[in-house]
Amino acid sequence: MIRRMETRDLEAVADLEKLCFSEAWSYRLLEEGLYSPFDVYYVFEQEERILGYCNLRVLAGEGEVQRIAVHPSCRRLGVARKLMEAMTASARKSGASCISLEVRESNRAARNLYESCGFAAEAVRRGYYRNPDEDALIMWLRRL
Repeated sequence: MIRRMETRDLEAVADLEKLCFSEAWSYRLLEEGLYSPFDVYYVFEQEERILGYCNLRVLAGEGEVQRIAVHPSCRRLGVARKLMEAMTASARKSGASCISLEVRESNRAARNLYESCGFAAEAVRRGYYRNPDEDALIMWLRRL
């Protein structure tokens, strides 16, 4: 089930961050974002376990996927797609006209997901990621 993230989810989401990212967001950063007027966070919960989460920021009529994470044991089961659908619906509801995101150039699975959701690579940010160093592709969904 997809639902809005709540304070009670912070610990599980912080654990998911550590599991999924080489440069994980801290508990404090997640907590601050949860109360930001520009951000919306969703979790995918099943049997009282947080198996995925995402964060969308909407500013000046544009959405940006800030984060999306799925527990490694639950990948390729449609969790990320459901989270993407929740963010797209939220962006539309907020009046955004488009959504962007950054993705590691080597993350073929994520790129395939984003492309299947209508995103297209439009630019490269050289040396954007660390641990390991890597370029980021900037992808856009121009029409919501």
